[in-house]
Amino acid sequence: MAGQIVILLGPPGAGKGTQARMLEERHGLVQLSTGDMLRAAVKAGTPAGLAAKAVMEAGGLVSDEIVLAILQERMAQPDVAKGAILDGFPRTAVQAAALDQLLAGIGGRVGAAISLDVDDAAMVQRVAGRYTCAGCGEGWHDSFKQPEKAGTCDKCGGTEFTRRADDNETTVRGRLDAYHAQTAPLIAHYDALGLLSRVDAMQDIAAVARDLERIVAETTAGA
Repeated sequence: MAGQIVILLGPPGAGKGTQARMLEERHGLVQLSTGDMLRAAVKAGTPAGLAAKAVMEAGGLVSDEIVLAILQERMAQPDVAKGAILDGFPRTAVQAAALDQLLAGIGGRVGAAISLDVDDAAMVQRVAGRYTCAGCGEGWHDSFKQPEKAGTCDKCGGTEFTRRADDNETTVRGRLDAYHAQTAPLIAHYDALGLLSRVDAMQDIAAVARDLERIVAETTAGA
């Protein structure tokens, strides 16, 4: 695995998944989400996947060592040759140091760590107002994106909508507090290495995408 790694940092609702998919399409980088990799490894029955399955079936939390083993298995696949976008890992400075060690052993490196910065109060409003059409999965929002006809999905005509149980103000504030506490040392880690860039994630999706495009283009050009 010789490609570079781009790490997207940001709290829930900052748009990491959306932006990672857009970068994946433009640059041939593979989006690697910790949750997706874990589920795929368990389903495929890889050595690390079997270890993760045993822990989960026992009601435990999957360790950093297992997550790193799953990540290493995934990075050995040929589609990751051009590089990857990490979404959801690392979350702590300890995980970042372990990732640096893993990459050094397989000829890869972190090319950029990009912090999607948010305004906490605005983020609470953004996340807590989300809801989804139960029929087609189209996303809506109490303030920013409502159906033309109240109670009816513009896309499929459905009239049933769902909200995630954890998309409420109290839970979102708690997630933001936890994110900032965990990520402050992580941001300092990549800043000290000269790899940190910041993007205002409160801009519209297109503006955030342009800022990310510039950073990733500079990173890959210098590979």
